[in-house]
Amino acid sequence: MPATTLENRAFIAIDGADAEDFLQGIITTDVPSIGTGEAYPGALLTPQGKIMFEFMIARSAGGFVIETDAAAGDALAKRLTLYKLRAKVTIAKRDAANVTIAWDQPSPPDAVRDMRFAKAGLDVFRAQGGSSDAPEAAYAALRIAHGISGGAEDGDATDYFPHDLMMDRNGGLNFKKGCYVGQEVVSRMQHRSTARRRLVVVSAEHALPATGTSIAIGGREIGALRTVEGMGGLAVVRIDKAGAAMAGGTPIMAGDQPVTLTLPAWSGVEFPASADEAAS
Repeated sequence: MPATTLENRAFIAIDGADAEDFLQGIITTDVPSIGTGEAYPGALLTPQGKIMFEFMIARSAGGFVIETDAAAGDALAKRLTLYKLRAKVTIAKRDAANVTIAWDQPSPPDAVRDMRFAKAGLDVFRAQGGSSDAPEAAYAALRIAHGISGGAEDGDATDYFPHDLMMDRNGGLNFKKGCYVGQEVVSRMQHRSTARRRLVVVSAEHALPATGTSIAIGGREIGALRTVEGMGGLAVVRIDKAGAAMAGGTPIMAGDQPVTLTLPAWSGVEFPASADEAAS
């Protein structure tokens, strides 16, 4: 029954009578649809539609709790406070903490189901605190195998739009809710089908190079590795370029070694066979 403990996480409690409406008006997630015992991915965007902060959000006894990387905790709490205005909410950052993640077992006490994995048909649970001797590499391998990104677990995401990280597919981005920061841009991307960068699973015959290494075709970069564990990794790439290369038999490289790119099956996204198809 695997379990992994991630350190350096931050938790922000948003409590009060207006907590749900407050969050619904500023983040990408459809907050009212978050059920008890569930944790959804989410983001706070810039007005230009790019990710400013990325996190997981769950219901709590007094409202909601957001989990993100400890390095972003103070800045995210401050940004949320700027949007507070007259809303009847309290925003309190808890001390940096760890989170224990368990899978292939019943839900541990006080845990929430990670709904990113639920999209892939897996039961994965997150609980604040706790401890486990299993290496973080086991959880990284699980995420890579199923193409799961988000929750600030892959480092800085500020260069990306939500579509790039499959947030339109994993429950972190809703197109039926009202306005929120950056909503106009991401809605336009959705309705015009202009999302070209997507999260992919990267595999190779040998250990992949370090996170940040370019994914390239003929020396031209189409993306970069986000997370690496052995011969597998996650990257965000231009799927129109990658699809055309695959159709033409052109090698795709990570550093100096060829790699295979696959899209998560649960996402329903497919590689265009050519750049012309991607534009149609």
